[in-house]
Amino acid sequence: MKVRDILRVKGSTLFTVSQETALQTAVLVMSEHDIGSLVVMEYDKLVGMLTFREVIAALAQHHGQLDGLQVKSVMNAKPICCNMETEIDDVRRMMLVDHARYLPVVDQKMLMGVISFYDVAKSVVEAQDFENTMLKAYIRDWPEDMEKTAN
Repeated sequence: MKVRDILRVKGSTLFTVSQETALQTAVLVMSEHDIGSLVVMEYDKLVGMLTFREVIAALAQHHGQLDGLQVKSVMNAKPICCNMETEIDDVRRMMLVDHARYLPVVDQKMLMGVISFYDVAKSVVEAQDFENTMLKAYIRDWPEDMEKTAN
């Protein structure tokens, strides 16, 4: 399974902000849409990611106040990325090694979407469920002649 398979099911709805966006505004967008990350764009170029991790760190550092802070002051300016052809096993490793919960998907410098740890886990569970169903069907349809020769 590849990243393109996840995005095909998930869709490619993206929520973006600019670097100059007030951090409070970005937090409201994340809350309003029940999302854990925003892609930070400068025109058509990915320049960073803002996740709840950076927001919480900013809250802790500024004693619960976000007044006057812009997204650029707290965003991850060098997020790890994947592409449409990246295998899911590779994505899982990337996420685990870098403690990343969200990965931008970039194809030929164009942002295609964002996949989350949840998206990856869901796809793995669905693939395993499908395999289990197929195996159970195969076992149920086991030819009787094979059972007699096996004994």
